[in-house]
Amino acid sequence: MDKHVSIKDIALKLGVAPSTVSRALNGNSGVGKALREKIKAMALKLNYKPNPFAVGLVKQTPHIIGIIIPDIVTHFYSSIISGIGDTARANGYSVVITTSYEQYELEKHCIDDLNNIRVEGIIACLSQETSDYKHFENVVNQGVPLVFFDRVCLTDRCSSVVADNERSAYQAVQHLIANGYKRIAYIGGNEHLNIVDQRRRGYVRALADNCLPVYSDLMVDNLPMTYKSGRKAVRQLLALRRRPDAILAINDILAFGAMSEIKSRNLQIPTDIGLVGYSDELHATFVEPALTTVTHHTYEIGSVACDLLLRRINDATVKPKSVVIPTFLKIRASTAKRR
Repeated sequence: MDKHVSIKDIALKLGVAPSTVSRALNGNSGVGKALREKIKAMALKLNYKPNPFAVGLVKQTPHIIGIIIPDIVTHFYSSIISGIGDTARANGYSVVITTSYEQYELEKHCIDDLNNIRVEGIIACLSQETSDYKHFENVVNQGVPLVFFDRVCLTDRCSSVVADNERSAYQAVQHLIANGYKRIAYIGGNEHLNIVDQRRRGYVRALADNCLPVYSDLMVDNLPMTYKSGRKAVRQLLALRRRPDAILAINDILAFGAMSEIKSRNLQIPTDIGLVGYSDELHATFVEPALTTVTHHTYEIGSVACDLLLRRINDATVKPKSVVIPTFLKIRASTAKRR
């Protein structure tokens, strides 16, 4: 990989001071026209690209947006980052991505790191562990614009972008009922998260509207949203005297774990148990059978979140706003109609 060319490299080639190169490239006075053109020509020859962080710090206007996400490897978050990044760049901003790895303490460190480079605003999604929001309250109190997406908090003080969680869970259960499933289980996550509460409410409401009982033993909740948890939840459900004939998992990772555990018991999906996930990860189409899942408009979530942040950066009087992005149910083989 080619070495990054710095202002010092250009100065060395021309035998001038780095400060002279900096003034010439930034259009400042004090550099003659001939030398200015010579410096620009050398910068072009060496393929010099200015460091947006350094330039911003010198000008005291960083034009940098910070992002805090729980996980960088999933399609869900990477697509949201693309939406944020494209919108930021179109408006003259750079982005810095930090990852909490679903940990509260690391999330606090992310905020410290972003504050240290003086970002103009932050876009964040809560970690699964986060139930205390003081670190985010501090950000707001310091006057740094803050927008949340998906897993949100402080909605009275910060704008947010969320999915239609309750409605989408309702529609997923309606789909299962229409396909002949009646004893439908629910695998959730940490109860303090908004997405868990809202999706659970949609599940319960759909059962009630169809005159189906809501059994507490079919609701496995307050657990980490991981592959292992998905397997563990299914072990618990299959130990019941009357096992479920379908499962709604509130994310695809839980659903993948559930699918593995179901298969390990020599049960068939969807013949014995139907399965619905959430977020439509890339692997949803690769597993067998392909997973029915709630699909989010992830790029739009990122783009809208960035737009809300930029509005707040440009106008401190802008009131907090909550934007709901509709989802749709992608029906695949894991919920085929029962005969």
